[in-house]
Amino acid sequence: MPFFLLVSAFLPLLADGAGLLRGVGWQFVAFGGALPVAALAALLFPLVRPLEVSAVRSLCGVPAELLAEGPAVSWAARRRTALWFVAHLLAGGIVSGMTLAAPPAAVVLLVLPFSDSLRDAGLGWPEAFHGAWAPLAGLALLALVAGTSCGAGTLLARLAPVLLGPTPADRLAAAERRAADLATRNRLARELHDAVGHALSAVTLQAGAARRVLDADPEFARRALAAIEETTRAAVAELDTVLGLLREEDGSDPAAPAPTLDGLAALLGRTRAAGVPVEAAVEGRCTGLPPVVSREAYRIVQEGLSNALRHAGPVPVRLSVRVTAADVTIRVENAVPGAGRAAPDTRTGGGRGLRGIAERARLLGGGATAAAEDGVWRLTARLPLTGAGAGATT
Repeated sequence: MPFFLLVSAFLPLLADGAGLLRGVGWQFVAFGGALPVAALAALLFPLVRPLEVSAVRSLCGVPAELLAEGPAVSWAARRRTALWFVAHLLAGGIVSGMTLAAPPAAVVLLVLPFSDSLRDAGLGWPEAFHGAWAPLAGLALLALVAGTSCGAGTLLARLAPVLLGPTPADRLAAAERRAADLATRNRLARELHDAVGHALSAVTLQAGAARRVLDADPEFARRALAAIEETTRAAVAELDTVLGLLREEDGSDPAAPAPTLDGLAALLGRTRAAGVPVEAAVEGRCTGLPPVVSREAYRIVQEGLSNALRHAGPVPVRLSVRVTAADVTIRVENAVPGAGRAAPDTRTGGGRGLRGIAERARLLGGGATAAAEDGVWRLTARLPLTGAGAGATT
């Protein structure tokens, strides 16, 4: 209606005798001229699409998954929205005009055979309508209005997914959002698995050792309880770091800095306090590394030690960290458990830690392998110090 009134206001300036109230013909001209103006509005205003999508979902019953979300950003989406808007207004104008004009005429036709005053009024209708055919014509007119309305709704419902559905650019943007959400979820899952999983594995062994020697060696039990306290305190700090990643997605800083290779000594100390003899060899300087490489390297070492704690028990573990100008190489080795005990790669429900290690290395452009060979479980990971992944800061 706003477009119709706008064109009707300008028609008298363009043609003599034109105007909204000068005849039905000029009203059709104004209606036709309003459609291009409406199309231009849909092209210029991206918010037309979400408004039309809401109308289609409510009035035509089109499933939401078939329609696009958000404003029409690209010009391709705007052009499709403009075509839909014109089709919507055209169908709506026809149906609304018929709805206003046809029912009164149908009522007159229904009562015309029974009213002398109407027949004498000279309505300008054919003589045939003055007889028994008038009621039938009235019913047919009402049926035409109902059929046109139903047909217009069906046509618009079929056109909506084509013209208001997602464009290739919309699908690409949605795929990028889903990929980003999935990457964030995987990142949080890796952090929780490595940080909390390591602490729980260490605490389980420490508590079990303290329980077994509580009466025979109280001093050892006290040291084990102290180690449990230190391990849980460190786990709470790392949990704050993981929760900080969630806040970081909202633009704020993490609650605590993520651990790096600078904290390797404390990690080894907590592991040894769990009763696991760890032989560590560090070649090169662990300080001054790119932050993301240092953090991922720490997590890989942590998960390697956690695997030994969970799956092999208190067996000797050999850790090697080699830092060169090109990369960081990590190797964790421990004896494979004896007969009757599950190997790390065959544990029921396991494998998440190994997948997380592989993902961490792959995201930095490196790689990781894990396998049992000659009675030794060996985990090896390589993280390059150059490249796009190593230069990241998040």
